[in-house]
Order: sequence, then structure tokens, then C-alpha cells
Amino acid sequence: MEECIGQIMRRENVREALSRLRAALKEEGQKESAKKLLGNGEAVLPLLEDSDAKVRKNAAALLGDLSIPSAAQALFEAYQKEETLFVRGTLLGALEKTDPAPYGKELAERYRVLCAQEIKEEEKKHIRDELHALERILRREGRAPYHTFTGWNQRYTVLLTTDYKYAQVTADQITAYKKAIHPLGVQAVTDRLAELTEIRTFRELLFVIGLHEKLTIADGPEAFGTALAESKLLSLLERSHKEHAPFYFRIDIKAGLSLEERSRYTKRAAAVIEEKTGRKLLNAPDEYEFEIRMVLDKYEKIHVFLKMATVPMGRFFYRKETIAASIHPSRAALLFALAKPYLKKRAQILDPCCGVGTMLVERHRILPVRESYGIDYFGEAIDKARINAEAAGLETHFIHRDFLDFTHSYPFDEIIANMPVRGKRTKEEQDDFYGCFFEKAQTLLAPGGIMLLYSNETGFIKKQLRLRSSFKLLEEYPIRPRDSFYLFILRLSGKPGGKTAG
Repeated sequence: MEECIGQIMRRENVREALSRLRAALKEEGQKESAKKLLGNGEAVLPLLEDSDAKVRKNAAALLGDLSIPSAAQALFEAYQKEETLFVRGTLLGALEKTDPAPYGKELAERYRVLCAQEIKEEEKKHIRDELHALERILRREGRAPYHTFTGWNQRYTVLLTTDYKYAQVTADQITAYKKAIHPLGVQAVTDRLAELTEIRTFRELLFVIGLHEKLTIADGPEAFGTALAESKLLSLLERSHKEHAPFYFRIDIKAGLSLEERSRYTKRAAAVIEEKTGRKLLNAPDEYEFEIRMVLDKYEKIHVFLKMATVPMGRFFYRKETIAASIHPSRAALLFALAKPYLKKRAQILDPCCGVGTMLVERHRILPVRESYGIDYFGEAIDKARINAEAAGLETHFIHRDFLDFTHSYPFDEIIANMPVRGKRTKEEQDDFYGCFFEKAQTLLAPGGIMLLYSNETGFIKKQLRLRSSFKLLEEYPIRPRDSFYLFILRLSGKPGGKTAG
């Protein structure tokens, strides 16, 4: 690093020295040393006026890497004077990392002028880079609008994505003009969007965007971008939001492409969309509000959906904290929707593997609960569960303890559990864990009580049912069959039990 800085100071092989120094800065702890040796960037500033455009570009990029606020004025002045297109975007990128706030008005005007002018084909790439850099700065400085959804009573065609084969559970909760089971969930035509957002058993709410022509991935990104620009996408966004364009999007491709192929396809398609919508739709992969979802069917036909981050989704408002093993609340809601005929009002509930409390909250949502306990050996999970339960307005007893060491003065009506995955346990250790779990559960569950287990260890559960005649399997639902995750509903022998009126 010192050698590179020495060459920069002596103005020897400057272009190469700047590039090598930038590479060296990727090593931890090098930036502060470089700043000091370069006089807090002062030695680099004159290079912004070098006769070599690549030197100017590398110098700007270095100042950006070092994030030196005092360099902002020099970067802005260099940007104003710069005539080489491929340097301009880099100057703006460096300015973004320093202090662009004093220059917001001038940058906004430059953005307006650039959007209005006709761009030559050979200049499009560099102009797009400059525009994107300007857009990032303007958004950062609050000069670009974020959007407020206002289209609650308008008619839409939407798709509610669901788990595996349980779309009907969600469909039964929808009031709509039309609804039908879709390969990805439930498709509906509705003007009651607010009602849909309260349904707990779907994963995502997507708006269906129809294209004027049938396209496949083989038709290429230009054809896709053109078709999307000519669709009703922009009009949908404009009529459903208070603020005007531009609208910031990213493209997500659900198709069998490599990461490199996806990146190349989305960049080209996004550029076409920007151009053909007069930059009313802008590609902003890191700061988007709208995700354009491209999905291929079995015939490789393209289907397009729009996910709006602007639509308030308050159904899982309580979910303030998570851990890696947390179950998604929509899946937990589905489990209890399936199990509802066997659940009891005013039940005493125990979750012996409660994590952050998602299963307990969703159990409370489906039927009133008298009292609930959550146990976990992972202390951080218990702390987070308390936060989530408080947000949900639930009075739940959380205990930091191994379930196998837990005792209680009276039995529970229901034991519910998202069972821990095997992880680093051996097959034998996991087998032993299930044996101990069932033995302990039998001592804590009331006669006729229900045990609801979500697990990917079908074999171990079936083994315990063979060994313990006290438990009877009532239902077995494949939830994620590819990953072997099933919902098991069991009943402990005792007084007659079965489906309740709920």
C-alpha cells in the first residue's frame, strides 16, 4: 500500500497505482492508514483534473472508497466540468459516499435536464449510469418521492401465494368477484383489498400483470422489457398511489438461469423499461418499492406479478424479533387452520420449543386461550418471544429451560411445537430426543389432550406411535413434502376426544 501511495505522491504510474491502492483497501484496517498517508485525501484531489480520463475516474473512485466528506466540493466541481461520460457516473458515486447534501438543488436540475434530452444509442450505457447515480443521491436527500398506497377500493386481479396443496384454506376466506385455485395459490378479482390483507394463511400478495403477447424466456430481455412497458403496469401504479412517478423497481426472475444470466437479463430488461416509460419506472435494486416478479410455467411461458412494498400488511405486526429457526407466521397460521377442528376454546397451551413465540401467537389468533406457556433452552429466543408477545398483547409465561426438565402443577390441554431440526445431532441422538420428548409430553398432557407437531422427522414420530399406544395419530398433513415437513395431530388416550365445534 505504501508503495502505491508513494507513486501517487510522486505522480509515477498514477493510473496503475490508484487501481492497486483501491484493491489494497479491501483488506481490513487499511482505509484509515491510507487516509493519513494521503493527507486525508488532499494528495488525490488534484488528480480529478488530470488529462487522463481513467486517472480522473480512478481518483474519484478512491475518494469514494475513503469516504472523505471534505472531498465533496472538489468532486462536485469536477462533475460539473467533466465531459467524458464514463467518468461522470463514478464522480457521482464518490460524491454519494461523501456529502452531497449542499448540491441537491443543482443535481436535481441536472437530473431533470438529462431525463428530457434525447440520448444517442452509443451513449445510453454511460448516461444510464449517471442517471442511476443521480437517483440514488436524490433519494438519499429526500428529493425523490416515496409512495403512499391509496387504491384500497379499486378492482384488482391478485394472486395470494400459499403452501403446497392448501390453497383452498385461503380461498375459503376470500370474498371476491372471482376466485380460482392457481398453481401458486389463489387468484382473485376483488375490490376489497383491505380484507385480503387480513387473511393470515397466505405468504405473499401479488398483483397480476397481463402482457399483450405471449412471451418465453427465449424471446429475450428486450422483448420482455418492451412488453412490460406497454402493459398496464405503470397505469396500475399511478392510479393506486398518491404520489406521481418515478416508481422504483427491481426485477426478480423465478427461472432456471444462472446468477450471471439473471443479472444480464434483468439489467437489459430494466434498461428497456426505463427508456420506454420515459423513466417513470426506474431500476433501483437496492432501494426499490416494487418488485416485478417473472415466473415461468411448465411451458416456459412468462407470467408477471407485481409485489408492492407500499401496501401496508399489518397481519403479523407483532413479529418484531426472529431467529434463524423461526417459522414463518403464515405457515404457523396454516397449521392451526388445518388443526382447528381438534382445538379447544379456553385451552391450557404449552409450546415446549417456542422460539420467538410465533406458534403461540398464531394459536391465540385462531381460538381463545385460557393460559399459555412457552419454553426454550435458547435464552435469546425467550427474550425475543417476550418482545413479540408484548407486541401482540398476549399474556404468556415464557421460561428459559430445557423442556425435559420442565414440570407443572396441572396438565395442559394442548402441546404445540415447531420441532427442532436435527442440525448437528446424529441420527441416534435425534431418535433419543424424540423418545424423551414423547415420554415427557405424556406426563404434561391431559387425558384426551391434543399434541400438534410440525416436523421433518416422520420416521421418528411414527416410531414413537408404534412404541406408545397411548398416542393416536388423528391427522397427517404434508406441508413441505420436498423437505419432508409434515403436520402431525395426535391425541393422548383418556376420556373420549375428537373434533370439537371450535
